[in-house]
Amino acid sequence: MTRLASHPVSDATGAAAQLFSAIQGAVGKVPNAYRDIGSNSPVVLESVLALDASLKKTTLSARDIEVIKLAVSAVNGCDYCVAAHSLMGKMAGLPPDALAAVRQGQATGNAREDALAEFARHLVTTRGTVDAGVVEAVKAAGVSDAQIVDLTLAITAITLTNLFNRINDTVVDFPKVA
Repeated sequence: MTRLASHPVSDATGAAAQLFSAIQGAVGKVPNAYRDIGSNSPVVLESVLALDASLKKTTLSARDIEVIKLAVSAVNGCDYCVAAHSLMGKMAGLPPDALAAVRQGQATGNAREDALAEFARHLVTTRGTVDAGVVEAVKAAGVSDAQIVDLTLAITAITLTNLFNRINDTVVDFPKVA
């Protein structure tokens, strides 16, 4: 049961109704997380959507983005985003064994994707200046400086929704994962 206000999409008015209509048209439904964010703050929902739209314009592939978002969601313990980004990762071409490995913080066998996931995990589980060796390791795996900067946007975007879903205990409307 959600902890914050949650209204049926059909009851939305104003900015929330416009955002919900756009989401419905783009993906065929309004996921519970977006519904619940928009029910409380259309401004935040608009920001979430803008972050994701910007992320699609970066140097990261859809597959890279899903690896990062899934790794961070697993570390943050967001069951909603783990389920959502497992599905999105599958749609981006990640095989089931790779998805399971990312969720569990293990190697997938793809050195570059493993470096992205490990770097993202490192950033969200540590404090202070990142050790130069950690940065050099992700670069050595073929991740460019631009991609490192773009990775920070992916982490920012997913952290916002992870935090919201953890507060709200958003009802998962994606296939659950083990």
